[in-house]
Amino acid sequence: MTKATFAAGCFWGVEAEFRRLAGVTATAVGYAGGHTQDPTYKDVCSDRTGHAEVVQVEYDPARVSYEQLLDVFWECHDPTQRNRQGPDVGTQYRSAIFYHDDAQQAAALASKQKLEQSGRYRKPIATEITAAGQFYRAEEDHQRYLEKRGLASCTVELRDPAAPRERWKSPV
Repeated sequence: MTKATFAAGCFWGVEAEFRRLAGVTATAVGYAGGHTQDPTYKDVCSDRTGHAEVVQVEYDPARVSYEQLLDVFWECHDPTQRNRQGPDVGTQYRSAIFYHDDAQQAAALASKQKLEQSGRYRKPIATEITAAGQFYRAEEDHQRYLEKRGLASCTVELRDPAAPRERWKSPV
């Protein structure tokens, strides 16, 4: 199995989106990209740890490619919003791809460039692409949060108002 790590706003809906993809064998929500060791959800929400809410995806590259994971990532949030997604504001909600090797870095950069050149957005893509560092697993009540509550999706629709409506869906 191979790992991929993405930050696309609140991790609950993003995790559910990746869990639906054939070839994804496991997901975990947590925190990455910050400077505090062993942060809690409360710590991260203080906006003082530097962490993003992330989903770490384990996948079988024989069944799903990293490029397909990138497609899900781009579709499940608005990558033009800096340090926010919809009503959620703070650095923990930033858009970021944390790559685990050179191949992931190259694919992420190429994917971002392709999206920027597509003309889909009026605003620039704000997504950070950075090396994966320490991943801190979130508390157990945050794992599969929506599933545990019998929810199929988050209620907030995240989309760029300038993007064609048919290209967007609820984040889960």
